[in-house]
Amino acid sequence: VRAQTLVDPLVVMIVTRSRLHEIITGSHVHGLWCMRPWRPMLLSTLTLPTLPKHVTKCEYAGQGPVRQKAEELARQLMQQQAGSLGRHTGMDADPLPFDKIVPCSVGNPQAVGQQPVQFHRQVMACLIEPLLMQKNALFQDDVLERASRYLSRLKDGATGAYSSPQGHLVFREEVASYLSLRDETDTSVDDVFLTDGASAAIKMVLQLILRGSEDGILLPIPQYPLYSAMTVLLGGQPVGYFLDEQAGWNINVDELQRAAAEFRKRGGVLRAIVVINPGNPTGQVLSQASMEAVIHFAEQESLVILADEVYQDNIHTDGKEFMSFRRLAHQMGTAAEVFSFHSISKGFMGESGLRGGFVHCSNLRHDVRDQLRKIASISLCSNVVGQALVASAVTPPPLDGASRASFDQDRAEIKGQLQRKAKLVWQRLNALDGISCQPLDGAIYAFPRVTIKGYIMKKAISFATPADEIYCLELLERTGVVTVPGSGFGQKPGTFHFRMTILPDEDV
Repeated sequence: VRAQTLVDPLVVMIVTRSRLHEIITGSHVHGLWCMRPWRPMLLSTLTLPTLPKHVTKCEYAGQGPVRQKAEELARQLMQQQAGSLGRHTGMDADPLPFDKIVPCSVGNPQAVGQQPVQFHRQVMACLIEPLLMQKNALFQDDVLERASRYLSRLKDGATGAYSSPQGHLVFREEVASYLSLRDETDTSVDDVFLTDGASAAIKMVLQLILRGSEDGILLPIPQYPLYSAMTVLLGGQPVGYFLDEQAGWNINVDELQRAAAEFRKRGGVLRAIVVINPGNPTGQVLSQASMEAVIHFAEQESLVILADEVYQDNIHTDGKEFMSFRRLAHQMGTAAEVFSFHSISKGFMGESGLRGGFVHCSNLRHDVRDQLRKIASISLCSNVVGQALVASAVTPPPLDGASRASFDQDRAEIKGQLQRKAKLVWQRLNALDGISCQPLDGAIYAFPRVTIKGYIMKKAISFATPADEIYCLELLERTGVVTVPGSGFGQKPGTFHFRMTILPDEDV
């Protein structure tokens, strides 16, 4: 009987143990011949039940049914436009009621038409292929000067060689100079880590912080789901604190205290608080008073502050200004550790695919910083082109440089477009029945609240699916607009939202 479980069911049933050899060799058994030579059943080592629980439990919004449906409709649309709809399946399909898919689900600027800043791209071209620098009049002098300076400081003068785990010193010097100017305080290059986008930096810092399943990270709700997914993946617990939607998605200290107290009652240990400013997905820009309250709370609770500031260059409302948590913490004289994250994926750069970012560590003990460096060294280094682009992005061309006028024009056009689109999206959303949206003061998203009832709610109940997911699917199928259900970011019970970017062209 035990042997039977090892035999392909299409071979032959084992009758007696004495015939096992005959089964294995494919010889005659009780007058029957094996249909094919015996082989063990192919048993998968990796199955869902055998995967680590923290892998199967973590979830990431934007990769679910809405995106899958969008990909399906995109293929159908291509067939429809090619006049081949239904040929591959042999079935007639109704034509779609739209002529293009509008991707409003992901903050991916250049995928929807935003142009790269030419000065920085030209510097990168010279770094990747230095022979271009020998072409007469191909690039302006300030481009050549920067590329030459960077190359002279690289190991072996090659972008294809490994850097130190924290990144090349010349690039960290540029970032440190930028931070010193921005935050009005000296910055050490030893506190700067260059990474493959801000996401890699966030993962690295969470690896440093989380010790086990009892550790928790305070996350804003709604939040960028990288934080909850990565916290679960690393074995910790996400602990949500609700932002105050009616107050423009502001942070309320009483809510912070509630979330902390309830988690500790369950035996948890809070380790850090995440603050996203400007907000993703909510688009708010925090006031200095709110930031001070967060810093005081972190001091009282002995929490590390993770300041996600990748949208700091995306401010759309007059009178609103970005202030970094590091700068304010320095002014307040706090001893709380602050990790500040930035990226070239957003802002007016929009270089999402080149993967460049950094984290700055403030008030971190040197022996702890050494451990962070050890974590970074496991990956050897981040990509050198991304490092170089980060350094160049935080260092505009010289004021008297030949490229400065075109650089300023590129930047002004991109910022102006985003400001107009933020206002337009906010106005149009609030003009729709059943939808309300808080002002889009910063970042590149709207997170409108939608009233769901009737057919959509009945369908959600019938399919045991979040109502905002059904809403986003219906929106996609009727209009071709791709959004992300608010349930993927977290929201107060009984409320429904969706996230959409403001990135597509203004006429769209």
